[in-house]
Amino acid sequence: MYLLIPAAGMGKRMASNRNKLLLKLLGKPLIAWTLLAAEAAQNISWIGIIGQVADFPDFKEILTKLSLTTPVELIIGGETRQESVYNGLQALPMEAKRVLIHDGARCLATPELFESCGAALLDCPGLVAAVPVKDTIKVVNQTGVIQDTPDRRQLWAAQTPQGFEVQLLKQCHQQGRSLGWQVTDDAALFEICQLPVKVVEGEETNLKVTTPMDLAIAQFILHERLGK
Repeated sequence: MYLLIPAAGMGKRMASNRNKLLLKLLGKPLIAWTLLAAEAAQNISWIGIIGQVADFPDFKEILTKLSLTTPVELIIGGETRQESVYNGLQALPMEAKRVLIHDGARCLATPELFESCGAALLDCPGLVAAVPVKDTIKVVNQTGVIQDTPDRRQLWAAQTPQGFEVQLLKQCHQQGRSLGWQVTDDAALFEICQLPVKVVEGEETNLKVTTPMDLAIAQFILHERLGK
């Protein structure tokens, strides 16, 4: 299974002037935890990190320290996540038939989650890791007035990894570029193209580290997980 890690963003909401994936969590950069989980997954055979050239020296230093056995390639990202994933898809090895895409900021994903998503992708064209929504969700208009309360039994919070057949996802991205679609994840492109996306049970601890509070929560989770 091939894995792409979008890692080209800045840490504005983290109040950082550098790529937030370089920030430390228990002594290791955020992206290092993502890479270690991917390395431990039995079905990940290739990793592509999609980032900005300015971060490549830091990424290379991290990779040197981790001494991964899984091949890793650095890929130049774009202005948006959508553009970065497009670039990543073009850089996949020719033999890649299926790909998992995982945000580097979701640094607590376990090897088991990568494995379960990879296994499920063998039987469907697209999937997304997700967890059932626990809170009651309100649909609110621009004036702050509630318009609807959807049935939360049908609501899932999307995570990553998301997985797809490579050729289909390339076609969706190309169509999106041609028609000017702007989406926040690859599953949305599949949906617009009326392709099925399966939900795979994600992990409650698979949070996206976006703010300093997220970083503190991630540290607590890792402490518990590692028994420190």
